[in-house]
Amino acid sequence: MRDFEASTLWRVSAFERQREAHGTLPFARGEGPSLLSTTLLADLRRIEQDPASGDVLEVVAACLRHREAALVCLECAPWVWPLTLFPLQQLYHAPRDLPELQPQPRLSALRVLGVERPGLRAPGIGRPAEGFRPIEPLLWRLAMEGPRRRLLAEIGGRAAYRLAAVAMETLPAAAGALRPTMQRLRQETAALKTIATWPGMSLERASRLLNALYLAGALRVTRSHPAARDEPSPPRWRPA
Repeated sequence: MRDFEASTLWRVSAFERQREAHGTLPFARGEGPSLLSTTLLADLRRIEQDPASGDVLEVVAACLRHREAALVCLECAPWVWPLTLFPLQQLYHAPRDLPELQPQPRLSALRVLGVERPGLRAPGIGRPAEGFRPIEPLLWRLAMEGPRRRLLAEIGGRAAYRLAAVAMETLPAAAGALRPTMQRLRQETAALKTIATWPGMSLERASRLLNALYLAGALRVTRSHPAARDEPSPPRWRPA
């Protein structure tokens, strides 16, 4: 593949053959070790050991948490989609705008095939910005419509949640019961189990909303608040 041309994507089968033959991802640039930090690599190895290995939301969250640019190779059958994240610039690069993928079930089938150092740089003075887009709409849709149905590990466990002090209009549009839930979270701190009982909500929908707010930097997580409760045990969740 030649530098992320929009008209050129790897098929999953070709991607896997290339990786098996050469031991590296087909998007590798240059020689030498990975430029990803050791702390991010440690997080990625932990994610790989999870039963839901390939979880795109956990991988994206790790890159955001470390504020580190990375190329995430996504299986979006029958293609492999190169998604380059730039957390510091709040941008991402992809051949097409991932939030506009149709039909929507394709987002729910995304799976991470590998992560490597980015093959391009964020746009700057004198460099074109073609293919670069704001990251927040992507994060919101991945959280609300992607494969993960439970809380991210970073915000799970015994906890209570509240909307951070941000203007509601700065957050992506939320339909149905999501908007009233967000407004209620501005006024009170509640555990996941409690939020799931609010009108129009469920455990999955509440988990997705909390993940989306966390990735948008709009969620306060507290472990010591009197409202903090353990999240439901794994057997009560459908597989991610």
